[in-house]
Amino acid sequence: MAKTLELIFATTAGKEVTLSVEDPRENVTSLELQAGMQTIIAQNIFEVEGSRFAAAKGARIVERNVVDYEV
Repeated sequence: MAKTLELIFATTAGKEVTLSVEDPRENVTSLELQAGMQTIIAQNIFEVEGSRFAAAKGARIVERNVVDYEV
């Protein structure tokens, strides 16, 4: 099963942006996520269409099953 951590931010333009992290650590905590997201916002690491990240909106783990078929 593939897992992805999605970090959801709001930009200064009011748009929602999601950063995805493949295979996140199993024991990541809410406090670690909040601190990491605040660091990303504070250091202006990312910009989307000229707007910087303004607020952390949420975080979630997405699990999916992948079945490969030989053709």
